[in-house]
Amino acid sequence: MSIATTRGDGGQTGLAGGIRVSKADLRVESYGSVDELNTVLGFARSICTNKDICNWTENIQRTLFRLGSALATPPESKKQPPSITTEDVDTLTNLVHQIEATEGILSDWSLPGAHTESAAYEVARTVCRRAERNAVRLAASGVEVKPEILAYLNRLSDLIWLFGRLIELNAGVDARLRTEATSGPKWSRAWK
Repeated sequence: MSIATTRGDGGQTGLAGGIRVSKADLRVESYGSVDELNTVLGFARSICTNKDICNWTENIQRTLFRLGSALATPPESKKQPPSITTEDVDTLTNLVHQIEATEGILSDWSLPGAHTESAAYEVARTVCRRAERNAVRLAASGVEVKPEILAYLNRLSDLIWLFGRLIELNAGVDARLRTEATSGPKWSRAWK
C-alpha cells in the first residue's frame, strides 16, 4: 500500500472518520496549521541544546498530534475525537509561570534573530498564533471547537516566546527590542 493514493488529486481530503471535504475547508486549514506548528517545533527542537526545552517541546508536540486530530474530527464522524483537557492547558500555564520566575526573563520585547535557536522558536511562535487564529476562525464559522483547544494554543504561543527568551538568557544574548537610544513605554502587563 502506498501513501500516494491519488484520492486527493481533485482537491478533496479525508477527515477522521472517512468524511471527504475540500482541502480548502476551514477545518483542514485549522488542523493543517497545527501540523505545520508541530513540524516547526520539531525543527526548533532539533537544533536546541537546552535539554529541558527539548523535553518540554517533545511533550508539546505529542499533545499537538491529539489537538490536530480533535480538529480533524467532525461531529458526524463515527470516530470519537481525542480530547484536549484543562490539565493540558494547566501544564502549559505552570510552565509559563516557572520560566517567568527566572531572573531577567521578562526584561523587554525581543528582536528575533539574535540567536539561531531562539529564532527557530520565534518562527514556531508565529505559526502557533496562526494556528490559533485558524481555530478561532473555524469556531466563528459555527463549527464547535472545544474551548480547551483555543486556550491551549493561546497559552502555547506565550510559552514558545518564553522558550526563546530562556535560550537567549542562558546564552548571554541581549536581544531586547529597546536600547538606550530607542527607549519607550513597556507594551505589556507582563512587565512590572
